Amino acid sequence: MEETINSRDVQDEKKAVQLRTRMNQIQPTTTFYKIFILVSAGMFLDAIDVYLASGVSSYLLETNWSTLKLNSIFLAVGFFGLFLGSVFAGVVGDFFGRKKAYQLNLIIFGSFTLIGSFAPNMYFLIACRLIASIGLGTEIVTGFAMINEFAPVKSRGKWCALTSFIANCGAPITMLMCTLLIPHFTWRIMFVISGASALILWYFRRSLPESPRWGIAHGHIQEAQEVITEIETEMKNEGISEAQANSKMNNRISSEDVNNHFTRNLFVAIFAVSATIVCQYTFTSWVPTLLVKQGINIVSSLGFTTVMMLGAPTGAFLGSQLIDRVGRKRTIVTAFILAGILGIIYSKHSSPVMVMILGFLLTTCFYVLMASVVGVYVSELFTTKYRFRGAGIANGISKLITVGMPIGVAWLLSISNTTMIFVVISSFAVVAAIIVYFFGPETNNQEID
Repeated sequence: MEETINSRDVQDEKKAVQLRTRMNQIQPTTTFYKIFILVSAGMFLDAIDVYLASGVSSYLLETNWSTLKLNSIFLAVGFFGLFLGSVFAGVVGDFFGRKKAYQLNLIIFGSFTLIGSFAPNMYFLIACRLIASIGLGTEIVTGFAMINEFAPVKSRGKWCALTSFIANCGAPITMLMCTLLIPHFTWRIMFVISGASALILWYFRRSLPESPRWGIAHGHIQEAQEVITEIETEMKNEGISEAQANSKMNNRISSEDVNNHFTRNLFVAIFAVSATIVCQYTFTSWVPTLLVKQGINIVSSLGFTTVMMLGAPTGAFLGSQLIDRVGRKRTIVTAFILAGILGIIYSKHSSPVMVMILGFLLTTCFYVLMASVVGVYVSELFTTKYRFRGAGIANGISKLITVGMPIGVAWLLSISNTTMIFVVISSFAVVAAIIVYFFGPETNNQEID
């Protein structure tokens, strides 16, 4: 009996190795493009919902529907929900499957955002925001990991970073929607659009397949084989040849080696993601206030901020082009160092032209990091078995730190000047560059099971 079980285990392991090899030879087909479009749409909605909070909260305050204190709670519970969702995604995605994770998050996010649009008071809206943000936090982890596990090895970075580019286009579009729609239809219209869109997307994502890599890692060999066979059939029908399998050992990182360095990789992931998000959030959220502190009037500061934010899609697109060609570590370390240098230079200038140019370049660096670190690198630091939990913990901790950033920035401004803010941002960026350079593995063009 025991020999039969051992024989079956050996056969399953051989089958798993064969399936991993076949999965590493796939190329983009109709199924992959469908996954890419629907996952990117979810990430785009995620970005819209994150940015609409600031537009909606200002309207709520202006119309006396809320108070400054309740607005602060509204924004804070949003970030806390993102933290809970990121951690929650890791547990559901790794133990119960990717498909359950990316469907459950849309139901939670869409339903409670839509319910929030009918909120009778601010307290009810805050409660809905907290629960909706949990679904929102799950989407961030789920989206990038899904693309990572379905994309071809050699172009994995490009596809993940392109997803980040699409998501980051949500920032200017959201602000435009808030400007055009809220004055005519009140703040509720934004919640209706966001919630209804999420539920519609949930309907279309029902048919997406489970990740074969997750199936292989958890012993669902038959289900994984069916998905891989379907993709291979599509490749044949579409006249697409298989990708050449990597023949060199240094093009493949064993699961055992990655898992043995789980603690190290988690440390790198936490610091890289936290530095990226905290620096980006601090700069983009506080730049109008910081410009006013530097002696630039409020009208001009808003115009400058708009020009600077054009660096968001620019940086995300630039990251998508560099991440596979240059490599993960070179792209990330260079962007962190440039952000550190530009942050110090930016704090020394008050000339309008220089402020806009340097601000644009600094924003570009931050969003190169958003695309390369959050979109690509973090998911590659973990094997399929631990990918959602590792990425979830790293993203969750970064969101938790972000909750306290407004208090920290306000305190620094009360005891010092704007230069100190940029010194902190630059220091954080440089330390992150050092950690990634010395401790982070290079994952470019690597097969990670």
